[in-house]
Order: sequence, then C-alpha cells, then structure tokens
Amino acid sequence: MELSFLQILWFILIIVLWIGYVTLEGFGFGTGMLLRILPRNEKERRLQLNTIGPHWDGNEVFLLTAGGATFAAFPEWYATMFSGMYLALVLILVLLILRISAIEWRGKINSDKWRSAWDNIHTGSAWLAALVWGVAFGNLVQGMGIQVGKYEVAGDPSTFIPADPAQVDVALQDGAQHFLTGGFFSLFTPFTIVAGLVVVSLFLTHGALWLALKTSGDFSERAKALAKKTSLVSTGLTAVWALWAFFAYSTTWFALIPLALAAIGLLVSTFFTLKGAEKAGFFANMGGVAFAVIFIFMTTVPYALKSSIDENYSLTLVQASATSATQTVMTIAAIIFVPIVAIYTIWSYLSFSRRLSVDSLSEEPAGLHPTEVRAFERA
Repeated sequence: MELSFLQILWFILIIVLWIGYVTLEGFGFGTGMLLRILPRNEKERRLQLNTIGPHWDGNEVFLLTAGGATFAAFPEWYATMFSGMYLALVLILVLLILRISAIEWRGKINSDKWRSAWDNIHTGSAWLAALVWGVAFGNLVQGMGIQVGKYEVAGDPSTFIPADPAQVDVALQDGAQHFLTGGFFSLFTPFTIVAGLVVVSLFLTHGALWLALKTSGDFSERAKALAKKTSLVSTGLTAVWALWAFFAYSTTWFALIPLALAAIGLLVSTFFTLKGAEKAGFFANMGGVAFAVIFIFMTTVPYALKSSIDENYSLTLVQASATSATQTVMTIAAIIFVPIVAIYTIWSYLSFSRRLSVDSLSEEPAGLHPTEVRAFERA
C-alpha cells in the first residue's frame, strides 16, 4: 500500500519535532558537557548555566511532543520501539531527570561541595545522554532485531514463534505483531557506537559555539577557540559515519539530498568557526545538524523501523499508522497549536538574545546557607 497524504504529513511533522529537539537542546547538552572543561571558577560556571537557563525546559517540549505525536499518529511504531528499547529509554529518562535536577538544584544551597556534586552529575548525564541518543539514531538507520510473530507465553522470550518472512502480511492478519527480539545489548554495534560519538562531537561543537555567541570577553574567546578544535573533529567524524550509513544502510537514493545539505552546513560552519565568526558558525552548524536528522529518517523510508534480521520483518509506515480519522483530528490540533509553539519559541530566544558577561553576576552565589538547611527541624 502507498502512503496517504496524512501519513506523509505526520511523518514530516515528527521529523520537524526531532529537528527542533536536537538543534535546540543539542547546545544545551553541549553546554552541560563543557561545564567541567571551559569555566575557570564559580562565576564562570554560573555564567555558562545562565546561557541556557531561559531555554532548556522549553526545548524539552519538542521531545515530549515528538513522542506524543508518534504515539498518536503511528501507534505501532511507538509500541514496537518503546517496548523493545525499554531499558535504553529508561536510561535516557533517568539521565534527563538527573540533568534537570542538577540545573534546578545546584543553586539551592550555598555550598561548594553541593554545587560541585551537581555539576559532576550534570556533566556526566549530558555526556552519556548524548551518546545514548546517538546510539538510538544509529539503530534507526542500521535496523534492529525486529521480527514478526507471537509469544505463546507473554513475556517469555523462549516461547516466541516467528512468522515466515514470506508470509508476514498473512501472519499480521492472523494476530502476529512486530517485536524487537534482539535485547538491550543488540543495540550496540560498531556502527551505532560511532553514531553515538558523532552526536557527542556535534553537541560539543554546538555547545561551544553557543557559549561563544552568548557570552562576552575572555570567556567567549575561550569558547570560540575550543569550537575551532571540536568543529574539525565533529565535521570529519560525521562525514565518515554519514557515508557509511548511506552506502551500507540507506533504503532510498533521495537520502543523498539531505546528506549533501548536512555536509554543506557543517563545512560552512567549520569555515566560519575557523574564521572566528561564531554567529555564522553556530547557525550553519544548526542547519547541518537539522539536515543530518532529516537524513537519518530518510534512510528508513518506507519503513518506520527496519529489521536487521529480514527486510520482510520491517515495520512499514503504513502498517504503523493510526486511522485516517485519528490523523485528521490531530492535523486540526497541529494547525492550531504548532504555530503558537513556534512563535513562542522564537519570541523567547529573541527576548534573551543579548550576550551575558561575568561582570553582570553577583559576587556571592545564591542559595541557603548549609547551617540553615535543617533549621525547620529545630523550630
């Protein structure tokens, strides 16, 4: 069966939501990754965190909406991915919770030990989350251990009965389903690990360019100098992985278009970054990352999830799709709310667009004195 207009529309909208999350939260993760590398003192760490303070929680909306849109528009895609990648997704959730807690709680108590502990948690969770996201994207391109079949005993892997790959449509009509049977460790292969390193390097460069763009003085110059080094690494590593992905795993020739545009964006970003033009470098890098996300999803078409076991086991977008009526109602809601979210996001970045300086920060960090933390217990 061919894809309908609504199925194509919602596939595109889900890609747009992922672009929003990766390009905007990418520099947020990069900022966290650099928290123990770039600042030289507490005031500079506060400055660095202040650059993402007005934005990080709004950026998370794109992730939540992408998950919700997948659940509603392509429920079989959501069910297969979230059940099969359960442990990986729980790991991501824990890392995001730790990162959020670190951002929100580091300033609650005026103690060097308290702040240092949360900074370590923030940095570690940012590095690991970036790696796991990259591994997840790599699995979308490579394909996973997906099979069609039934379990004789629910939850018992040993009782799984796979369908004949040549009779998948018949098996699905008879009640069989798509299952990711490879397990957690099957998600880690040389290809997906390199994908993880690609995302780590891209986020690191994105974060360094953001800090160069959002700060002034010596701190901005140091961020700019770091971006010059990381940009070369991220562009080169992405080029190697993307070519590997296209020639080894792409199902369509037109994935070459976003691949070429991603390459142009990253090369232009590297050029401007080396020239010291952090603003042009930042936005070119953002464009390159956006086209890289499009490339990842284009390598899977016409599938929502590819099977590395047998192509016939792959979950197509048509098989994964919700009913036309459901997608129609969702489209009406999207027409109303997507422009509102887009306008608010643009407004928030414009409102907080000025550069920040260490000189604008107070000498004494905020927070409750450690001796007063449990004062209420003595009251």
